[in-house]
Amino acid sequence: MNKRTGNLLLGAVALLLLITALIFFPDFYKKHLAWRLDNLQTSIYYIIHPPQHVVFVPNQQGLPTPTADTSPVPATPIPPAADPTAPVVTSAPLPASLVRNGVTFIDQMHRWNYCGPANLAMALAYWGWKGEAGNTMDLRDQIAAAVKPGQNDPNGTFIDNGNTDVNVMPYELVDYVNEHTSLKALYRYGGDLELVKRLIAAGFPIVAEKGIYQTLPPENTMQWAGHYAFTTGYDDGSRVFTWQDTYTPNEKIPYKEQGYDQKMSYADYLSGWRAFDYVFIVVYPPEREADLMAALGPWADDTWSARHALATAQQESQNLSGLEQFFAEFNLGTSAGLLTDYGSSAAAYDSAFSMYNTLPEKDRPYRILWYQTGPYKAYFYTSRYQDVINLAGATLSTIKAPRSLEESWYWRAQAEYALGQMDRAYADILKAYYYNRLLQATLDTLKAWGVSP
Repeated sequence: MNKRTGNLLLGAVALLLLITALIFFPDFYKKHLAWRLDNLQTSIYYIIHPPQHVVFVPNQQGLPTPTADTSPVPATPIPPAADPTAPVVTSAPLPASLVRNGVTFIDQMHRWNYCGPANLAMALAYWGWKGEAGNTMDLRDQIAAAVKPGQNDPNGTFIDNGNTDVNVMPYELVDYVNEHTSLKALYRYGGDLELVKRLIAAGFPIVAEKGIYQTLPPENTMQWAGHYAFTTGYDDGSRVFTWQDTYTPNEKIPYKEQGYDQKMSYADYLSGWRAFDYVFIVVYPPEREADLMAALGPWADDTWSARHALATAQQESQNLSGLEQFFAEFNLGTSAGLLTDYGSSAAAYDSAFSMYNTLPEKDRPYRILWYQTGPYKAYFYTSRYQDVINLAGATLSTIKAPRSLEESWYWRAQAEYALGQMDRAYADILKAYYYNRLLQATLDTLKAWGVSP
C-alpha cells in the first residue's frame, strides 16, 4: 500500500468514526468532538480571513440627506460634566476579607458563547432560584432560550439552541431576571473596587462584564475576549477578588475544580473591567431592595453612575496609553451615549477607532463590537448612516457563520432605511429576526415597516 492510499484510508476511517459517533453516540459527539471540529473550522476560517486585519475608518463627510423618518429623535444632549465629587457612603467599616458561601458553580461548557447564561444562572441560584416553574431544562438553557434563542428558518421554525448568538448584552440578562423570575436585577456603569467590596459585604455578589485573555482560535494563542465574572469575595490582605470562571476548557480536570472560587488581583480585575466601562449587574430579592440601594449609594441613580463613568473615562484617557487608552476612549463614547450626548459620543468613538487602527494587529481586540453597540447608536443619532452601515459590515466580517450578531443586522437595517435603501433594510431586519426572534426592537421594527418574518 502506497502512502497516498494509506492517508486516504485513514481519512475514510476517521470520517466513518465521526459519522458513527454523531449517529449512535450523540452525547459523546457533543461533549468530545463537536467543539473540537468547530474550533478546527473556526481556525481555518480565521487563517483565511484574519479578523485583526479588519479596520473601520469613520467618514463624516458628504452625509446624504435622509429620505425616511429616523424617529425616535434623541433627547437634548447633556453636556459632559465633571465627576460630581467622589462618592461618600457612610457605613460601618468593611471586613478586610470576605467570601460569600452558598455559590452553586455552573460552567458554560458544551455550549457556545454561554458565559452570560451560565453566570446569570449562578447569580440567580445564589438567591435560591431553581428555574422557571415546570421547566426541566438546564438552568443555563432556560435563560438562553429567552436571551439567545437561536435561528429561525423562513417559516419561523426554531433551529438551534442559541449557538449562533456570539454575545448576550447586560440589559438582556437584567430583563430576563425582571420578566421571568420573582427576583429583580439592575445594571450600572462606572463601578469601582470599593463599590464591589461594599456590595459583596452587604450580601450582593455582582456579575461584572470584563475583558479577559484566553487561548482561542485561530492561532490557539492568548487573545482578548469579553467574559462575565460572577464575583463573590475579596481579600484586602492579598488584594484579590474571588470569582467564578465558567470557561474551563481542560477536560482532564473537573470543571468545578478549575473554575470555582478563582482568584484575580485587584489590578487585573480593574484592568479587564475597564474594557466594558466598569459595567456590573446585581441580582437581588425584591424585599432587599432598600439594602441594595443603601449599598449602591450614589450608583443607585443611573444618571449619576453614567456621569461618574464619563469622568473616569476622561481621566483614564488622558493618563493611559496603547490598548488601555483605546478602552478608555471607547468608554468616553459609551458614557456620553448613556447621557444621550450623541455628538460627544460619536466624536469619542471616532478617536477610539483611530487609536485602534494604530495598535499592533496582535493586540487589537477585534471582538469589542461583538459585546458593545454604543457606536451604532451614536452614529445613527448624528445622522451618520453610512458609518453605521460600514461599521456593521466590518463587525460582521469578523464573525464566522453560522454565528452572528443580531444587533449589527438591526442597526444596519435602521441606517439603510434612513437612507431610503428599502430592499437592503428589509433584508437586514429579517436577518436580525433570524438570529434572535425575541429581540423586541426588531419585532417593533418589523411591525412598523409592515414586514412579515
